Amino acid sequence: MLRPTLLAALIAAVAAFGLYWWLTAPAALALPAATRSPDLANGQELFNAGGCSSCHAVPNQPDRLRLGGGLALGSPFGTFYVPNISPDPADGIGRWSEADFVNAVLRGISPAGTHYFPSFPYTSYHLASIDDVRDLFAYLKTLPPVSGRVGDHALPFPFNIRRNLGIWKLLFMDTAPFVTDAGRSPQWNRGAYLVNGFGHCAECHSPRNALGGIIAGQRFAGGPNPDGEGWVPNITQQGIGSWSEKDIADFLETGDMPEGDSASGAMRPVIKNLAQLTAEDRAAMAIYLKSLPPVQGPTPPQRKQGG
Repeated sequence: MLRPTLLAALIAAVAAFGLYWWLTAPAALALPAATRSPDLANGQELFNAGGCSSCHAVPNQPDRLRLGGGLALGSPFGTFYVPNISPDPADGIGRWSEADFVNAVLRGISPAGTHYFPSFPYTSYHLASIDDVRDLFAYLKTLPPVSGRVGDHALPFPFNIRRNLGIWKLLFMDTAPFVTDAGRSPQWNRGAYLVNGFGHCAECHSPRNALGGIIAGQRFAGGPNPDGEGWVPNITQQGIGSWSEKDIADFLETGDMPEGDSASGAMRPVIKNLAQLTAEDRAAMAIYLKSLPPVQGPTPPQRKQGG
């Protein structure tokens, strides 16, 4: 009886592994042939909307266009180190094809065919159009190459197994493109596209579950800072209901709040990027954010009183 039992167990194990391997396989996009010249001005606008330099600029130096990476991002799962995305051919993305870049941004798949960790917010970027991602890639290629390869992420087992991210993506990643709302204005739709897509505002301004997925019912409702320090505010009307559209647009440009406070922490470099946007795009983002219904998020910890 032992041999049939072992054989059955072996068959079950092989079948389970085969199912795992199939479910976790990266699914790359088949990129259609390009039929247009890239729009570098649009690429620059999307670079700023996405806050690419906030994470990818070399830390502790003044040039926001030196995208050599190296920033450490803390998380409950370990520490992620932001990669070099400058056009350097050895250490950056200088040898990437357009298809490589599109699949990285829209699907979270590396040129080698492995999953990227969602510290790279492709879970929001998937809303971007392929042409916009192409324009962003073209703009990045105009920036200075920066040498220096960033080290590996510091993640414990099993979080360091990239293949497992195939299951995570099945659970928490939507791959549908952005769809305009015909009942809304063009400005609102532009704002929705920027806030939810390249702007990836929900990635920080939403609470997450134990597996790191955004809690859909509390999207934009604030929560603990993913790096473990501080609290990210609620940006629905529950949190900023007293702000006007102009207040929001002004904040996106200056970091100054209507009550007299200013942006701090990780939001400061974000504001530096958003300040580079056209006034029309900041106004569109403000229109969309002002339209978000009030959502009650997690309760922030009470501030300690000074003694």
